[in-house]
Amino acid sequence: MAAGDLDDQTVSDAVCLRLGAAIESVSKVPADVREPVLGDRWRAIWATRNRIAHLYVLVDRQIIEQTVDQDVPAFRDAIITMLESLD
Repeated sequence: MAAGDLDDQTVSDAVCLRLGAAIESVSKVPADVREPVLGDRWRAIWATRNRIAHLYVLVDRQIIEQTVDQDVPAFRDAIITMLESLD
């Protein structure tokens, strides 16, 4: 996001691809590690990945912007918690 605004298609594409890749990576974490941290939120997170991956052209820029602003910080914290639980 530091490179520009989501109105810039290149920035929007990059954000969507990285967000989708991050979610895909978390899907590889064993459920017994992922579930206690993400719980019921995982279904919505995975649905976001599916929308990006399968309906890419139809992804609403405003939804991605809200996701980045409102959900990514908590998602990042959840990933850190999962990593710490693996140590």
